[in-house]
Amino acid sequence: MTRGASRSRSPTPGLLVGLILTLAAVVAYSLYINRQLAGLRVLQSDLVERNRKDSLQLLRIQNNLNQLGLAMRDMLDDDHTYPLVAWSSQFERIRGDLDQALASQAELAVATRPPADRDRLTDSLTQFWDAVDRTFALATEGREEAARAQVSMSLQARQAALSTAVARLLIENNEIDEQAAQRVQGIYDQVQRQVYWFLTATLMAIAATGLYLIRANRRLFAELASLSDGRRELAQQLIATRESTLRHLSRELHDEVGQILTAIGSMLGRAQKQTPAESPLRADLREIGEMAQGTLNNVRSLSQTLHPSILEELGLDSTFDWYLGTVEKQLGLVVSYQRSGTTVPVDGTIGIHVYRVLQEALSNVSRHSGADRVSVRLDYSATALELEVEDHGSGLAARTGRRGLGLVAMRERAELVGGTIEFARPPEGGTIVRLRVPLEEPDGQGDEAPRASSRDKHNG
Repeated sequence: MTRGASRSRSPTPGLLVGLILTLAAVVAYSLYINRQLAGLRVLQSDLVERNRKDSLQLLRIQNNLNQLGLAMRDMLDDDHTYPLVAWSSQFERIRGDLDQALASQAELAVATRPPADRDRLTDSLTQFWDAVDRTFALATEGREEAARAQVSMSLQARQAALSTAVARLLIENNEIDEQAAQRVQGIYDQVQRQVYWFLTATLMAIAATGLYLIRANRRLFAELASLSDGRRELAQQLIATRESTLRHLSRELHDEVGQILTAIGSMLGRAQKQTPAESPLRADLREIGEMAQGTLNNVRSLSQTLHPSILEELGLDSTFDWYLGTVEKQLGLVVSYQRSGTTVPVDGTIGIHVYRVLQEALSNVSRHSGADRVSVRLDYSATALELEVEDHGSGLAARTGRRGLGLVAMRERAELVGGTIEFARPPEGGTIVRLRVPLEEPDGQGDEAPRASSRDKHNG
């Protein structure tokens, strides 16, 4: 899988497009809602409110007309002994208020009302006041009967017609109010439908984006799992290759170089026997033989360090006894070793990986912890083998932030044998490396009885 192919399948562009579309939809819907609310505000303020005020002025006009009707009824009442001109001041007062109400109503009249209705009302009032002026003129001249006849036949009829016209305008205003209410309700219904549509579209967009993100994440995790499997396989191959190489080098050193050094030692021994005792050459041959023997011992020790053949010959317990006996000489550590549980045969593959984890853990203690003492515990149970290496040094947190290859190798070795490994910090400080490896159930009980041994390694 190439890097370009991974980039081409990145979910980022699709998510950005989805985000842009969602934001655009939100902005467009917000503009639409603002437009609808603005229209509703205009409708309520410019139409409904003006129509309400117009209705109030019409009611004011109607009230004045009713007062005129009552005044004219009193003027025609035979019980009143006042002359008709006595009502002229009342008519003037009503006329002034009626003119003001008519002027205000003309300013507030809604645009939907035909201008002819307003002109008709104005003309009727003008004719009514002209008739009133003529009536009071007759009364002023002393022609009471003619004036009463004018009131009875003309003024009352005109007042009734005006009242009817105002009542008709009030009815029209009520109809306009109903229409405005219907329009407002229509706007609310439309906005509600749009809200539902927007919520549906938003949920669909969120669902589509979520499904796309889930699909992208699944593909990404699948790629990560594939890379992890490939890395694990590569690590296992590297570890297997390393062990094979170390085994080969160990055998070459032990068999080839060891045999050559052994042969050289034998030849030097024979040559030494054939040399006179007082000859200086005999001392030189003895010194060379001792050097060859020392080199042979070093080669055998190096061979065991590279790949302990004792592990295949005597098992894991003997390998631990041999290796921990050399730790103080090699690493300068004092090791306290405890073994518990019933010892069972351990497969060679498991044994070499457990041994390597012990090697790496002790090497880390020597190089990084600053401690000179370490505790090693090996515990056998019915189903598992557990190894613990504990020191009370600086601990992992005090080491460099870079993750060491040794820790990675230990984790890989634990996974190779199906086990687990953890790095903990004891209460006293330092580090505990705890390896747990599952073991197969043995067919029968082991020959050895349960034992627990403890000893301190002070010598090589």
